[in-house]
Amino acid sequence: MTDTRADVPALLIRELGKRFGAKVAVAGVSLEIPHGSFFGLVGPNGAGKTTTLKMATGLLRPDTGSVLIDGIDAWASPLEAKIRTGVLPEDLALFERLTGAELLNYTGLLRRMEPPVIAERSRELIDVLGLTDDAGTLVVDYSHGMRKKIALAAALLHAPRLLFLDEPFEAIDPVSARAIRTVLERYTGGGGTIVFSSHVMELVERLCDRVAVMSDGRIVATGTLDEVRGDQTLEDAFVHLVGASDVDTRDLGWLGTSSA
Repeated sequence: MTDTRADVPALLIRELGKRFGAKVAVAGVSLEIPHGSFFGLVGPNGAGKTTTLKMATGLLRPDTGSVLIDGIDAWASPLEAKIRTGVLPEDLALFERLTGAELLNYTGLLRRMEPPVIAERSRELIDVLGLTDDAGTLVVDYSHGMRKKIALAAALLHAPRLLFLDEPFEAIDPVSARAIRTVLERYTGGGGTIVFSSHVMELVERLCDRVAVMSDGRIVATGTLDEVRGDQTLEDAFVHLVGASDVDTRDLGWLGTSSA
């Protein structure tokens, strides 16, 4: 029997591990994320963030460990777990020969939603994300920011309890970023939970209430934003936690002179 009581975490990861040949990508990651959180997963390139999210969302089978979504084993009961989750992956694989509106309709039908519900929610999401004028345009002709927004709409269409976002603000313009932030803040304000991967410390600091820092496939710190950053900025705490050193520019003195 599954357990979806309020005291069950939105996401519970225990000793998750993944190896690719001789390389250990994720080494025993454990996380507990309560409902209603805006949770940031941060780390340098190659830290294992995307691999962890893929295992948590059922896109990549772990070698070890477990993932529970609302108390449901994501690998033993994948369909039941996926009903409760929405996913915005870093690599957007969309049905590009559909229009934006058709993509949302198709997504809703795949999830066995009622057509009137699909139509109403699609219209509202397209409007709030600023895609109304482009709803009839093929996705193949969308800009990167538009693709991010329609993919977010597809992830939210069925009102999931848990939303996974992998670099949702990467390489998008400020207008698109603001629209996405507004929707995500509304989502968590209504009790939804977000697990959000990003390289941008300032953005994580602005949006997230809880955070985990990942390095070399391991969690090196986790807790509330204030617990992790202490009396410094999140970027300073991050650099210290991952063992990075300050950049020495003494050998670049020539950059301070002009030959023009």
